[in-house]
Amino acid sequence: MPPSPRALAHLFHPDHADDYVASMRLGVDHLADALTRVSGPATGVGPAQAAKPVLDVDLDDPLEDPAAALEEMGRLWLDDTVWFHEPTYAAHLNCPVVIPALLAEVFVSGVNASLDTFDQSVAGTFVERHLVAWTAGRIGWATGSQDESGAGAVPDGIFTSGGSQSNLQALHLARDRALAAGAAPADLRVLASVDAHFSVQKSARLLGLPAEAVVAVGVDARRRLDPARLADALDAVVAEGRTAMAVVATAGTTDFGAIDPLEQVADLTERHGCWLHVDAAYGGGLLVSPTQRGRLDGIERADSVTVDFHKTWFQPVSSSAVLVRDARTLGHVAWHADYLNPRDPGGAASPHQVDKSLQTTRRFDALKLWLTLRVMGPEVIGEYVDTVTDLAREVGEHLAADRRVELAAVPELSTVVFRYRPPGLGEDAADRLVPLVRSALYERGLGMVAATTLEGRRWLKLTLLNPMATTEDLLGVVDHCVALAEELLGEVAA
Repeated sequence: MPPSPRALAHLFHPDHADDYVASMRLGVDHLADALTRVSGPATGVGPAQAAKPVLDVDLDDPLEDPAAALEEMGRLWLDDTVWFHEPTYAAHLNCPVVIPALLAEVFVSGVNASLDTFDQSVAGTFVERHLVAWTAGRIGWATGSQDESGAGAVPDGIFTSGGSQSNLQALHLARDRALAAGAAPADLRVLASVDAHFSVQKSARLLGLPAEAVVAVGVDARRRLDPARLADALDAVVAEGRTAMAVVATAGTTDFGAIDPLEQVADLTERHGCWLHVDAAYGGGLLVSPTQRGRLDGIERADSVTVDFHKTWFQPVSSSAVLVRDARTLGHVAWHADYLNPRDPGGAASPHQVDKSLQTTRRFDALKLWLTLRVMGPEVIGEYVDTVTDLAREVGEHLAADRRVELAAVPELSTVVFRYRPPGLGEDAADRLVPLVRSALYERGLGMVAATTLEGRRWLKLTLLNPMATTEDLLGVVDHCVALAEELLGEVAA
């Protein structure tokens, strides 16, 4: 028996346009109402309290009413969710998002284009390609540059689900280039700083490389990849008869925002003939900074680059891209299926995006960045980036002068790593306070901060990606951390 007209009315269709508009307005009103009632980044609900009402729902018994479903959703999730727009949210690399990108989401989800083939996206294919070319131009890759054979190298890339996938694809290309040159899989090595993103190790494992494949290289006093140590590590790989398949330089480490010395790293990779990947998932927003673009000098010498638009470009997740200096290297991930992208289409070749992606079905996430650029322009995004980096610098200066706290390092991008440690408090006690302070801050709804370790010691971390936050907002969070630490000192001493 076919579905009833009432059941079919749930489908996005011209006949149901009025139902669509009514539901969307109901949802927007519900979200806007919730937004006006937000008084902090989170209410402090714990895992057990959050889980029970969700698990109690009988998914076989529908409510059959959008308003009732939204009311239930509010109770289960929205009322206690984390709000990244709040100035006292300073935990992870989650940014407040811009309204033009949210406008794009209406069309991304409603039309539901898939960017794998031209006949599922039409001009969406070219929107994504134009954005990739534009970003490549910001990196400094000029169309028609010459490679060693004298042929023109044209940059290219693909949107991905996030930095981890972008890094995986870049290392996939580096691995296959090395294998094509005759290297043995067991001999392949990837060199990255000790502070590089964990996805480097994870990618190596997924690519079938041995456990020792990732060589962790030491950092300098600013937590940047040390070129001298990298040179020694590369020489050691050669001396062992191994192959350096890639060096990963980071433009914005997760904890310290450190930007590796890209020019010096590029000199070394060129000398050794190995692939250079720059993980600019965090620091990629500097590509549109009106004042700080120079901090990425040397990125144009990379073979591949990761950029997360859902970090310092203020886009909703997911929105990332992996870009390559030479489009031909993307051939290492190409695969053809007769039902999707046949090798011989029997006519003019269609511009399929699946030919260069690890994914098949992909959302039209590029539209979010497109509408953002068309409404706001890149310079406004760059001003946001400058604002949060200035904020981190100012907060760091205040904490450096505060005898109640210890600053781990001078802020490099938009993170501030610190902990409560007044004169006389030992490191062990300071370590034990960190998780207690962080938990109490969240549970009491006073703010949210992250935590990390440095050389075995525990630290709190402010991650600043909100251009509307002020120095006073963040110093208030630090004051709460100090007050909680002083309150919890007895538990640490016990």
